[in-house]
Amino acid sequence: MVESEDASSTAEVADITALVRSVSEFAADTGRADLAKRLESTRSRLIDPDVRVIVVGEFKQGKSKLINALVNAPACPVDDDVATSVPTSVSYADEASAWILTREEDSSTGSAIERRQVSLEELPQYVSERGNPGNERNIVSAEVLLPREFLKGGLRLVDSPGVGGLESSNALATLSALSSAHAVLLVSDASQEYTEPEVQFLKHAMRISPNVAAVLAKTDLYPQWREIEEIDRGRLRDAGDVPMFSVSSDLRLLAAELRDRTLNDESGFPALVTHLRREVLGRAEVIRQRSAVHDLVSVVDQVSVSLRSELNALLHPEDTPRMIAQLEAAKARADEFRGRSARWQVTLTDGIVDLIADMEHDLRDRLRKVQREAEASIDEGDPGPIWDEVTAWLEQRVAGAVSETFVWTDERSRWLSEEVAELFSQGEAALPAIEVGDTRGVLDPVEGVGGLDSGRLGAGEKIFIGVRGSYGGVLMVGLATGLIGLSLINPLSLLAGVLVGRRAYREDMTARLSRRQHEAKILVRRYIDEVIFQVGKQLKDRLRTVQRAARDHFGSMAEELHQSLSEALTASKQAAGTFTSQRDQRVMVLQEQLRRLDALSAELPALPPIRREAVRR
Repeated sequence: MVESEDASSTAEVADITALVRSVSEFAADTGRADLAKRLESTRSRLIDPDVRVIVVGEFKQGKSKLINALVNAPACPVDDDVATSVPTSVSYADEASAWILTREEDSSTGSAIERRQVSLEELPQYVSERGNPGNERNIVSAEVLLPREFLKGGLRLVDSPGVGGLESSNALATLSALSSAHAVLLVSDASQEYTEPEVQFLKHAMRISPNVAAVLAKTDLYPQWREIEEIDRGRLRDAGDVPMFSVSSDLRLLAAELRDRTLNDESGFPALVTHLRREVLGRAEVIRQRSAVHDLVSVVDQVSVSLRSELNALLHPEDTPRMIAQLEAAKARADEFRGRSARWQVTLTDGIVDLIADMEHDLRDRLRKVQREAEASIDEGDPGPIWDEVTAWLEQRVAGAVSETFVWTDERSRWLSEEVAELFSQGEAALPAIEVGDTRGVLDPVEGVGGLDSGRLGAGEKIFIGVRGSYGGVLMVGLATGLIGLSLINPLSLLAGVLVGRRAYREDMTARLSRRQHEAKILVRRYIDEVIFQVGKQLKDRLRTVQRAARDHFGSMAEELHQSLSEALTASKQAAGTFTSQRDQRVMVLQEQLRRLDALSAELPALPPIRREAVRR
């Protein structure tokens, strides 16, 4: 059943691709090179789809083996003491190969990405913690290409490094990939129910990606996996409509080796494979087809306006003045539509200004809460001995706050783009894909939290403080007792020295504690200010990118419409002054072109239906 659906879908894509090529050639023949270029981009998207599914989860949950079981090949390194340190994508190619992408620093051009081929056997040395601890080789990502039918439809599986929830610093790198992914698989093993960081990460992923599913792995290792599954399903129902698949990667690999269909069914993978094919590949394909059909209808309509206007002017000269007046009025509206005072332009500009202001307030509000929590914890005790723990907590909380702000800003920017698209046209328009939620590297320019004196004193320092404080007590009491004939150093003066020295020691410790607390608060505030400065700048730059991309995208569409009306108007005016012999010849050419255009228009398919409830925003 699935195979027949895949074959039918492939045939539909091939038909639309051929139609796009035909309409593109026709547009070029009629002198509309701009429309032909637009359709060439559409054709490229249809021919080479890239449907990214990112596999996320905490460390050692079975993500790499899950991908290996899906493609039935050792694409990702798997071992008990090996963890993934570099994102690794697995996609289709006619021959198996492996590539790594490294960032090379160049003094003249800055950093550059270099793509280098490696053997499949050497790949673990680059993408695992054992061979590349902490990604010390500065590898951006790795690619594995395999001749697998499962991947042939454009599916790209991405094995991500482990994360520890939204408040983990490692989660920022993974969250950056979610915004550009078509789907997300959250993997957790059956040893225990979902932890709070996993639930938080799941909710965050649902706000970023339109298609999220949960995978319960390693069911063959834990007899109580059904109880864990029931608990996890309950938490998923509370989070939202998230499908869950319980699988065993080892059973899947063994079934493939033995060619045992029953064992494969027991592994739970058939349901997951069906989900990826129908809900991920199928929906992505529907969106591509809808975009292609929209582009085809738009191009056919614009070419038709020019051809029919000229033909009508040639066949009905008496209607030419009225038609020219209508075209001039339409051209004037198109001129206004592409101007800065157009309503969609004003909405876009005002929306970006408001969004930048709201973003800055949201970022400052979240980080001020973190600052207040940090200062409250500092006031409760001595921050010196536990400063490393305080620093780690602060960095995690800041990373979580920054992630929340980026996701919120990403949602608002998408909403703004949709508002502009609705104002621009009542029909559908493909929005430019700008990922504001990409948090990769946003905290790189931020300097780490400064060091703080631990407050630990050596024995010598303690003795020195005590002696310095006791000196005054010994001297005062010794002088007073000298009036009754006692020496300066006597039992009473020594006792007074001990008491005064003890008090001086306590006062010195209190003063040192207050100074450390004050210095700790200054370090926290300085770090928060640096984060606000750096992250705020990057968010502003990305929102400006959204503004420019939307302006250029819709502006180019307005320019196409303006050019179509201008050419139609010019052709109508020229037709009015055409001699009879030339007119008859031109009429024949136009009628032939319109017959071709009508034939192509008759082949245009209807917009494929799309389920709106599948999109979570």
